[in-house]
Amino acid sequence: MKTRRDFLKKTGTFAAGSMLLPSFAKTTKSIDNIGVQLYSVRKEMLADAKGTLKQLSKIGVKQIESAGSEKGYYYGLKPKEMKDICNDLGMTLNSGHVHLDDKWQQTMEDALTAGQQYLICSSMPTSGQTVDNYKKTAAAFNKAGDDCQKMNIKFGYHNHDYEFEKENGQVLYDVLLNDTNPNLVYMELDLGWVVTTGNDPLAYFKKYPGRFPLWHLKDMDLQKKQSVEFGKGGLPILEILKHSGQSGMKYFYVEQEEYEHNAMQSLKEDMDYLAKLKL
Repeated sequence: MKTRRDFLKKTGTFAAGSMLLPSFAKTTKSIDNIGVQLYSVRKEMLADAKGTLKQLSKIGVKQIESAGSEKGYYYGLKPKEMKDICNDLGMTLNSGHVHLDDKWQQTMEDALTAGQQYLICSSMPTSGQTVDNYKKTAAAFNKAGDDCQKMNIKFGYHNHDYEFEKENGQVLYDVLLNDTNPNLVYMELDLGWVVTTGNDPLAYFKKYPGRFPLWHLKDMDLQKKQSVEFGKGGLPILEILKHSGQSGMKYFYVEQEEYEHNAMQSLKEDMDYLAKLKL
């Protein structure tokens, strides 16, 4: 398995980038306002949405990002009901993973009722790993972004690994970045997938500053290409967090897709890991 040391040696970027940062020896701060993507507790949310949200609150989660499920985007709850439950628990339901489909208008109206600031398209709406398809998708995203802006919501896109494939030397993800209006389309960068595809998040922060207000933060086994609890994989988590300003990051959501034991135990381990970090 590649280690953090191997990754840092390979990119060389973190060491160089750190020279631009203020001295953290004099002033340090803890990481707070931590969010969780509810796909991490997908089975638990379907079984007991309110009880699961209560458990997340108890381990210190402050921000919630919802996702699609067999019971809809709110796990069988009404949009306002889920908003109120989160608020009562000291959390904010401020983002949601959705699809661009024939229910798009209702999706936006529900998000408005739920008080969500962001709606994030969770996967490519059309298939085809070609520059042409990604350009058409970018146009659709600009339209969706305009729709959301009119309702005071921000629209964005969440990447996986396949967006970093190339056609004729062009990285498909870069096509999305270049062809979408940054005032209409906000990128949620899944840092785990960026690194496992051999790309450097800091290079994207530098090339597209301010384009990534949302993150999915997860550690990854870089050989198996699956998520592991923080500190057990190959992502230099602290180094990436130190560059959040250049990214334009407003919120990040812990996403734990696989678990050593169970979902809540893994998330508790992730939260404990973050609590020990100092910026």
